[in-house]
Amino acid sequence: MDTQLVAFTGVAAAMVTMPGADFTVVVRNALISRRAGVACALGIAAGLLIHTTLAVAGVATVLVAVPGLFRTLQLLGGAYVLYLGVRALGAARRPRRAAAPQQSEQEASSGRPLWQGFVTNTLNPKASLTFLSLLPQFVPAGSPALPRTLELALIVLVLALVWFPVVALLVDRLGRWLRSPRTARALEAVTGSALTALGLLLVLEPLLI
Repeated sequence: MDTQLVAFTGVAAAMVTMPGADFTVVVRNALISRRAGVACALGIAAGLLIHTTLAVAGVATVLVAVPGLFRTLQLLGGAYVLYLGVRALGAARRPRRAAAPQQSEQEASSGRPLWQGFVTNTLNPKASLTFLSLLPQFVPAGSPALPRTLELALIVLVLALVWFPVVALLVDRLGRWLRSPRTARALEAVTGSALTALGLLLVLEPLLI
């Protein structure tokens, strides 16, 4: 048994399942419909593909070498998460009725949830830095780096493709109760507050350094 591979899988699983902007955006979209939640989850996995590709190629080192670029990306990512949070808080303040199935389908088929998941994850430069610092730790000394890092990157992608759709399906499973107008507004307020706080943190952090 490859103990390093097992250890990496455990660490990567902890990273992927850690609550954050990705998790919150998936939950918010899953409240619209199962299709929207799964689409958002796939968007996040696509964003992870970008980060793992950068890490494997070594391009992510640029983010370390050029602090200004890292901070610019951090500001962009924070601004986008903040925008999603403010938008969710605005939706929570408005009276709402239970979403009609047709509305939910239109929302999901527009591609917006997929795009939200992709952008939320892609505009997080810390993900690239995390993978860049993590992957080399699990490459055995003397073995070819490229095949091993590709294997590790694949594990991360598989974990994301399992975890985030599962979150979306679990939220959808609770169904009618979560989508009742009162509960939906409360959840919009909670997810909106979480996204707004995360967005502010990401925006303010590079400005305070």
